[in-house]
Amino acid sequence: MKNIVPVKWLLARLFESDLVIVDCRFQLGQPDAGRKAYEEGHIPGAVYLDLEKDLSAPVGEHGGRHPLPDAAELAARFGKAGIGNESRVVAYDDQGGAMASRLWWLLRYLGHTNVFVMDGGFSAWQKAGCPVTADQKIIIPSSFVATVQHNMLIEVDEVRESLGTEGIVLIDSREAPRYRGEAEPIDRVAGHIPGAKNLFWADGRRADGTWKDADEQRERFAGLSPDDEIVVYCGSGVTATPNVLALQEAGFTRVKLYAGSWSDWISYADNPVATEEE
Repeated sequence: MKNIVPVKWLLARLFESDLVIVDCRFQLGQPDAGRKAYEEGHIPGAVYLDLEKDLSAPVGEHGGRHPLPDAAELAARFGKAGIGNESRVVAYDDQGGAMASRLWWLLRYLGHTNVFVMDGGFSAWQKAGCPVTADQKIIIPSSFVATVQHNMLIEVDEVRESLGTEGIVLIDSREAPRYRGEAEPIDRVAGHIPGAKNLFWADGRRADGTWKDADEQRERFAGLSPDDEIVVYCGSGVTATPNVLALQEAGFTRVKLYAGSWSDWISYADNPVATEEE
């Protein structure tokens, strides 16, 4: 199943009644910037969901910087945004697909597979000369019943127990300097989970910002086996999701997200840390 849809696909279906468009724009360190951008102009009919207020739970001792929301609370939030079990959902952002992929993953985690990410984000929509509005639609709440897909998720204790296990591959989705522990602008400890391979999430896009196709993604993931169980993480579980999406596009089916990611891993004092290239 395709997970990425082009601007023209969305434009052709803009006013179809079962379609819910979600603006996911968000800038780390500037928590109000995404909503402000939405209020200034967005795709007609789009609703806004905030990474930290809507798509994450409150930060605690463990769980990382963007903890996974409670499934029942998240389902209620989706319903309040007008997303029902029969809705087709298209998510977009202007952050290379990272925030939209977070929504894509969360919906699939709750059992909703009819969800897509718009290629190129809001900038591509504007560049194509498509309509933009500041008007906010009246949201008619819907009923969203979650069917949680526990097999999409892996917890910290499972990651710890899997270290060094043949057939389980860890992918660190952060930039190489953070992976190698040379720089850490966000979290209090630098480095990576021992044994993890570094595959920067943004390398899943072309130079023009569009997503690479299935063949190009398979080339990115050369060396991985479809038989492997692949565990993907990043700093806080957000930018790992575009790598999860890209892996699915490439045909990998045994893919799990470590939602707490590096910021959760280092919240446990006994968890090992590596800095060498692997």
